[in-house]
Amino acid sequence: MEHALSPATLSELRRPRPYPALSVLTPTHRRERGSGQDPVRLRNVVTEARRRLESDPAVTRERRADVVAQLDRALAEVDLTHAEDGLVIFAAPGEHQVWSLARPVPERVVLSDTFLTRNLVAAQTAERPFWVLSVSADRATLWNGGADRVVEDRSGGFPLTRGRGNFDAERQERVGDLPSTFRDEGTRQFLRTADTALGAVLRVQPRPLYVTGEQAALALLDEAGSVARNAVHVRHGGLAHAGPDAVWQAVRPVLEAETAKDAGSVVRDLTSARGHRTFAAGPDELWQSAREGRVRLLAVEDNYRAAVRDLGGHLAPAEAGDPYAREDIVDEIVERCLETGADVRFVPDGTLGDADGIAGVLRY
Repeated sequence: MEHALSPATLSELRRPRPYPALSVLTPTHRRERGSGQDPVRLRNVVTEARRRLESDPAVTRERRADVVAQLDRALAEVDLTHAEDGLVIFAAPGEHQVWSLARPVPERVVLSDTFLTRNLVAAQTAERPFWVLSVSADRATLWNGGADRVVEDRSGGFPLTRGRGNFDAERQERVGDLPSTFRDEGTRQFLRTADTALGAVLRVQPRPLYVTGEQAALALLDEAGSVARNAVHVRHGGLAHAGPDAVWQAVRPVLEAETAKDAGSVVRDLTSARGHRTFAAGPDELWQSAREGRVRLLAVEDNYRAAVRDLGGHLAPAEAGDPYAREDIVDEIVERCLETGADVRFVPDGTLGDADGIAGVLRY
């Protein structure tokens, strides 16, 4: 199952497909919370997808057989034992994809000439993806970070390794008995290579960057390269050879501090916007402003969701069980704002006070 959505991947997902491009969405549960119902819900929504394909007169027999075969292949890749909060399956003639999301999705089946991507975009934005580069004298490892984890990433040729030669770099870092390690020209060249490789990754997927390593390694990396010097430094050695849990525990306090700092900046911007009458709040007002491309900054509390009904130009809260409710209006607003160049920030619950979970700064 896929987790990381790059700009190139999103562009590919958004391109038109031969009809029918099938999107199947269903909520899931992490292992410790009610996951027993997930197989039943998945089976039901897939049954609905098959029924829709069978009953659609615009779908030829050959296309139907192709998409059903792709759907079956996608289902074989689903691993509900490692489910997160949402599951998205795409199937079209000749292709399929399965996405696991750390954000709830509505239960939906959509047949169109494009895949339904807005829930992926919102989930990826809410997860606040980042990079971690862990360096030592003989190894540089790249980590793909999200809301509650990091996983090793092999983009750009990472991990990079250097022959040990006559020294044991990890032992040197632990006991400090050979301080010349990070003054060695070979080490300088190795870290310069890592910096160059990292630059290539950032050009394709720009994200906040954290670099971990001994102080001497961080200083030499700044001196030898150019990309990593703009990163947040985390003085913690040994992580280039460590597992994801150790890296996550090292960067987590720094991430929490950055999140708090970012939330404070968002609140200040919103407060200023109130004084300049460029403040907007609530799904209805922001939905309309997003469609007009007027939103400059959108702030959404992490767990804010809203089911609404479209009354023809305006949105109203939907009653429980309303079959015409739009359950993912927040994700629609997020994607539309991103498409029009807005800065979208997810902030901790309670940050926005009386703004009802979603607020923004308008361009005009």
